[in-house]
This record gives sequence, structure tokens and C-alpha cells, in this order.
Amino acid sequence: MRASNFSAAVAVSLMSLLAASASAETTYVTGDRLLDVERGRYVEAPLITITDGKIVSVESGKSAPDGSEVIDLSGRTILPGLIDMHVHLDGRPEYGGYTSLQFTDRFWTILGAVNAGRMLGAGFTTVRNVGADDYNVAGLDQAIEEGWLDGPRIVNANYALGATGGHCDETYLPPSFNAKSPAVADSPEEFRLRVREQRKYGAEVIKVCATGGVFSRNTEPGQQQLHEEELRAIAEEAHFWGLKTAAHAHGAEGIKAAIRAGIDTIEHASLVDDEGIRLAVQHGTYFSMDIYNTDYTQAAGKANGVLEDNLRKDREIAQIQRDNFRKAHKAGVRMVFASDAGVMPHEDVGGQFAVMVEYGMTPIEAIRAATLNAADALGQTGEVGVIKPGAWADLIAVDGDPLADVSELADVDVVMKGGEIVFAR
Repeated sequence: MRASNFSAAVAVSLMSLLAASASAETTYVTGDRLLDVERGRYVEAPLITITDGKIVSVESGKSAPDGSEVIDLSGRTILPGLIDMHVHLDGRPEYGGYTSLQFTDRFWTILGAVNAGRMLGAGFTTVRNVGADDYNVAGLDQAIEEGWLDGPRIVNANYALGATGGHCDETYLPPSFNAKSPAVADSPEEFRLRVREQRKYGAEVIKVCATGGVFSRNTEPGQQQLHEEELRAIAEEAHFWGLKTAAHAHGAEGIKAAIRAGIDTIEHASLVDDEGIRLAVQHGTYFSMDIYNTDYTQAAGKANGVLEDNLRKDREIAQIQRDNFRKAHKAGVRMVFASDAGVMPHEDVGGQFAVMVEYGMTPIEAIRAATLNAADALGQTGEVGVIKPGAWADLIAVDGDPLADVSELADVDVVMKGGEIVFAR
């Protein structure tokens, strides 16, 4: 009797598998060549097999079966979808200083939807959103996942944690407004609670402001804002819950405190010193340095309403940050692509690749920063940032040769997410 039941169960299982296989949607993608970002070389005449949004195989010189669905990208180079590790989807640079106060709260939610579509169209199929107000991006992420909206895969931090009166607090309004970020704290134990709160409402990474910043009032970029024990409490609590951590840190002392505390990525890293670079190499900490956006902020900031004090801070650290990017890369610090989109237009962030090469990277290193390295820093190695079996079928295509001219990535021609074309020019 038991043997009969077992045989029946096996038969049902086999029938279920066959039914699932029959219903699976398989697509084939072909093109002139594919960039293998792991090996740093091209695969000629690739055939990529995609089933239910994921890559099944990558072969060279083969043809798709007769009658199958084929996406033909002839004349183009295929790469993995790009990853931006530092964005703010619910903001726009056109509204600087106090100009943002003319809009209702939900205006920024709608902008988030528009910005998500623009980043996807620019080839960024995954983004890490490190700071948003009113849980705007948590809702945006859900809408994308549910299929109501086209946008990248989002790893979202919700509110950024910070000190009272620091860069991630509300610093633009007078006392009568009693304006305060819900994620500020002033002791290690309070910060542990803030980590739990952000996770409760959907945070997938914890962002903390370890130093002052450029686009806040009453803070200077080099000023440390959190004690090392506070940063350590944040890192420990986040890691306890299985979350990665990111620290906004311009100043040298804040950078070093964050690295020693166990923070996973350092955002901006503008004023890092030699000791901070050595610590980053020693701890395997990633630097997430936005070395392109100053071109935009200095050109358009005043017209956008950015206060002169903020533009002054932006000018003072811009070249130092770029020089330190070169120094950190040369020393062997692990680097990821980070634009700070929101400070600059989301649709233009691909222009940073050329600046990364200008300041010391080879084209393949810049591309890896936005693929392999970023996936590793997210804890998603093998899932995104590669074209190989098991990964999401997130692909982009460009007309030229990005290993010869990395600026090709500023003008992406085709974007696929989960095996479906979401943008084509």
C-alpha cells in the first residue's frame, strides 16, 4: 500500500514538472558579441537562453531552435544590466534649497516613479536607494515588484540614520516647525532601535550619516557626527538582521571610524586620508564615490535654488574627491559605481563611467564597479551584474565597443529586465 502511494506521488510530481516545463516561457537573445565582465573579454556571436526571466545558458556560435522567440541584437554589444549603488529616487536636482517646499509630500512619490523609469532607460537595472523621505521608495519598490510600474530592482534603505542636527536630520527649518527626521538618534541603543524600525518598514540596507554633508545646513563635510561606538551598534544590529550597511562619510575621521565599526560601504569618501585607504584595503570595505555630479551641480545649482553655502562646500571637496578616487583605486580599495542621482539628473548618470576612467580606472574596471563589484557589495553575487546561468536576465546593449570607449555606456540603446525589453531606441 505504501509502495503504491509512493509511485502515485512520483507520477504526480513528474506530471507537475512536465506541466511547469511546458508553461515556461523561453526566449533567446543574439547579438554580435557579449562582454564577459568576469574575464574581461568578448564572447562572439552569443546565444543567451532565458527561461522565466532568468538565464539558462550562454553559448557561442549557435542558433536558436526553429520557431522560437528570438531577440536579435545584431550590430550591438551586450553587457549585464548596470548597478548604481547610490541613488535618491524621490528627489530631483531642479528643486534645490528651499524650492522643494512649494510642493505637497506626494509630489515626490510621483517623481520617484518617473526617476525609476529614467534610470531603467539609462541601463541601470538595479539601484541601491540610500535615503528617502516618507517611505516613498518602499512603496515604489512594491509597485515595481507587483508589475504596476517599470523600474529597476531596488535595494532600499528608507530613511538614513543620523545624529540630531546632523546631515541626515531636518536642518533647513526654524524651531517653530519642530522638524525632525524620524531616523535620528543620539546613543548606541537608540540607533539599534532605529535599525529595527527601518527594517520593519522594508529597509533592505541601512544607511547612516557618519559626517556632515554638502547639501545640508549647519554641517561641514569633514565633521564627524557619530561616535565610533554608535556606528558599531548600527553595523552590529544591521548585520544581526542580515542587512548590509552604508555610511555617508566625507571626512577622514568619520570614514575611519565607520570602517573600524564594520560598515560595509563608505559613501563619497571625499576627504579620505592615507590611513583610511589602508583601513579600507585591510577590511575589504567598498568605496562608493560619486565623482561626476559636481559638473552638474556647479553648472546648474544656482538656477535650481541651491544655496551658495552648499555650492561652496561642493566646490571645496570636488577635486579632492576625484584625486582621492584615483589614490584609493591605485592602492587597491574595492570600488563600486555610485552617482548620487537626485543631486544630478537620474537619466544622465552613465556619464560617470568616462570620469572614472579619466581618474585611473581601465574601462573594464569601471564596468566591473557597476556590475561584479556592486553585486558583491549588495550580497547578490551571481544574481545580478553578470550574464551567466542562474542570474536574472538583465541585459543592456550598445552600438560600439565599451572596452575601447567606455562613454558608450552613457548612451544605452537597449535595456532588458527579467528577459523582457523595457527600453529600445
